[in-house]
Amino acid sequence: MNITSEIWNSPSDYLLSRAPDHPVHFFAPAALQAQAKRFLEGFNGLVTYAVKANPEQAVLSNLLAAGVNAFDVASPNEIRLLRELAPHAVLHYNNPVRSKTEIRYAFEAGVKSFAVDGFRELSKIQDIVPPAGVEISVRIKLPVSGAVYDFGAKFGATPEKAIELLRNVKSAGYIPSITFHPGTQCEDPQAWVAYISAAAAVACAAGVTIKRLNVGGGFPAKTASGAHDLEQFFALIDKAVAKAFTARPALVCEPGRAMVAESFAHATRVKSINEKGDIYLNDGIYGGLSEFPVLNVQRSYTVLAPLSEQRSKTKIPAQVFGPTCDSLDVLPNKLTLPIDIADEDYVIFQNMGAYVNGVTTDFNGYGQLETVTVLSL
Repeated sequence: MNITSEIWNSPSDYLLSRAPDHPVHFFAPAALQAQAKRFLEGFNGLVTYAVKANPEQAVLSNLLAAGVNAFDVASPNEIRLLRELAPHAVLHYNNPVRSKTEIRYAFEAGVKSFAVDGFRELSKIQDIVPPAGVEISVRIKLPVSGAVYDFGAKFGATPEKAIELLRNVKSAGYIPSITFHPGTQCEDPQAWVAYISAAAAVACAAGVTIKRLNVGGGFPAKTASGAHDLEQFFALIDKAVAKAFTARPALVCEPGRAMVAESFAHATRVKSINEKGDIYLNDGIYGGLSEFPVLNVQRSYTVLAPLSEQRSKTKIPAQVFGPTCDSLDVLPNKLTLPIDIADEDYVIFQNMGAYVNGVTTDFNGYGQLETVTVLSL
């Protein structure tokens, strides 16, 4: 990943000046810090950034500067990265599936909070990590809707299983907590209400007073339909916890996409247009547009022509392909683009800070992604 040291006013300034022929990821640190402060000031609990969403050092450094000092990590490499940048940061290892080697590495790196969704995983932690001062959160899952895709298909214990797990955590001497994740890009705040109610019921049935409730990530980022009122989500979560629990647990959240998405834009360039009007970009599903087939949301985008040429206001739907020699490299929905779009025009996608850095591949010789810092997007 090539990160430029220069700071530009905007993506268009850079593109018109440099005319790059590779994809460019534009980062606005001010937007990221503003979003971080929104979470820190609005959420009534500990804000932990989910590193997997964007592990770039510039992102983590700006979050630290904004006051975020706790992080949700999912691998030894993410732990190593944070220990290098912020040796005293609080790390939560909430990936509930880990090898013994990974558990040992995390413990030796000072991780004091783990999540589990199964008895075997709990047993592995017990074999390695002494209970004193260590928190174990039981991850629950529910069949609730509202998210683009549900993490419960891979992680989480049913409430019935979670009751027994929570009892085991308590009897083993660990600090008992509960965690959940409603699923990515969850636009229905009632999903959190349902989970909070279920978490309270699990704790009550287990006869365990939990120390903390981690309400996960899943907060929605801005789409073409507009931004979401995150403060409404925060208020509803706070109200639901007060209603559901007699002994109120401390709250934790772990935003990833909602924290970082709106601080990046992603510029691709038109390579070619065929006789049918199909568009071939210099990036696709093996690169920065990897989420398009799985995260089917409306995205904002603009077209920028070289030398600031004006494109027609008349627009038509066009099939858009990526650059590789793979027929799967196609965007699932057509883009509505100017009828006179041309080779070497740029298509700039907004709200692209999540799951671009870290998942871009070099398949077929592509993937040369440059990150450029800008004052605004």
